Amino acid sequence: MVMHMEQKIYSISHVNEYIRSMMEQDRMLVSLAVRGEISNYKVYPSGHHYFTLKDETSALRCVMFKSSAIRLRFRPENGMKVIAMGRISVFPRDGVYQLYCTAMALDGVGDLYAAFEQLKKKLAAQGLFDQGHKKPLPRYPGVIGIVTSEAGAAVHDMLRILRKRYPLTSVRLLPVRVQGSEAPGEIAAAIGYANHYHLADLLIVGRGGGSIEDLWAFNDERVARAIYDSQIPVISAVGHEPDVTISDFVADLRAATPSNAAELAVPDQDALRQSLDSMTAAMSTALLRQLKGARQHLNTLCASPALTRPETYVQQRRENFQFWNARLLAAQNQSLGRQRQRFVGLTAKLDAMSPLKVLTRGYAIAQAGNGEVLYHVSQAAPGDAISVRLQDGVIHATVLEGEELPNE
Repeated sequence: MVMHMEQKIYSISHVNEYIRSMMEQDRMLVSLAVRGEISNYKVYPSGHHYFTLKDETSALRCVMFKSSAIRLRFRPENGMKVIAMGRISVFPRDGVYQLYCTAMALDGVGDLYAAFEQLKKKLAAQGLFDQGHKKPLPRYPGVIGIVTSEAGAAVHDMLRILRKRYPLTSVRLLPVRVQGSEAPGEIAAAIGYANHYHLADLLIVGRGGGSIEDLWAFNDERVARAIYDSQIPVISAVGHEPDVTISDFVADLRAATPSNAAELAVPDQDALRQSLDSMTAAMSTALLRQLKGARQHLNTLCASPALTRPETYVQQRRENFQFWNARLLAAQNQSLGRQRQRFVGLTAKLDAMSPLKVLTRGYAIAQAGNGEVLYHVSQAAPGDAISVRLQDGVIHATVLEGEELPNE
């Protein structure tokens, strides 16, 4: 290869800087939007995001610095189809061109919706929506705290309805911003403040209607966790009926509108009066029925012989006593007679079976010196002292000789 001496030689850094300057002068490359699918997505400790956008045939390296990434409303993930906005330039150190991304949106769906679905899925997995955690609302709240904007129409509607339905309750307004970047922090702080100082028996958290951007503060994780951690029951009242926010899922009760929240928070005084009137009527009817029954019982007692003719009543009781006394005595005598007859019979049987009875017929009972009854001749030897029991006494004798008789 022949090199002309007059040909200028450039350094790599010079070439890369030249290419970068050329790219940064190109209007198309300075501000463009690129559609593609995210892959190799990484977030470094510095807060910078690095990823690749690809389509069916090509790939483009991308970087999003921390200052731009913190404005993302959703968390990018591999496989997402997005539209990335930024500029194309060269990183001189590596000589590689890449898209310096300043903004990103999901392709085909809004980034707010994506952020909503991501946070909803995350908090649901952590149990923040569980029905078992939800607290019952007090039936007759003494103090209701309202966390909303003091300038909005929603708070005036709620105050009007609360005064009309249940004027016995007191209302404490905790004014906060309900939209903008500072709104989530203020809402969460107000809920925590009410719990810390026990300011209310019930909290209503919300605002009037608006766009998804206007309502976005109630899709913030800080607000969701403040509602979940609240020891005071919370009614979420955000927007109108079709609007659904993360706060609605976490709260103990979701109201369709702020006005509906006020209706759900307290009973209706007219309905209470009707209920009290109904109970009063029922109690009066029950009391009259009880008095009527007591009066009838009193009349029955007054007409009884014990009160109208006491001497006759006493005489009847005396005759009744004598009748039962006579029956008891007869039964006692009859029982004693049966027992006496049984005793006589048993005595006769016992006398008949007595061994002494045979002595009256001329029999005797021989006993050894130790009192043992003699049954056999062999039990006494010649010279043994024995006693013979007769009917009228005992003979003491000495054995001269024993003789056994043959068996017949």
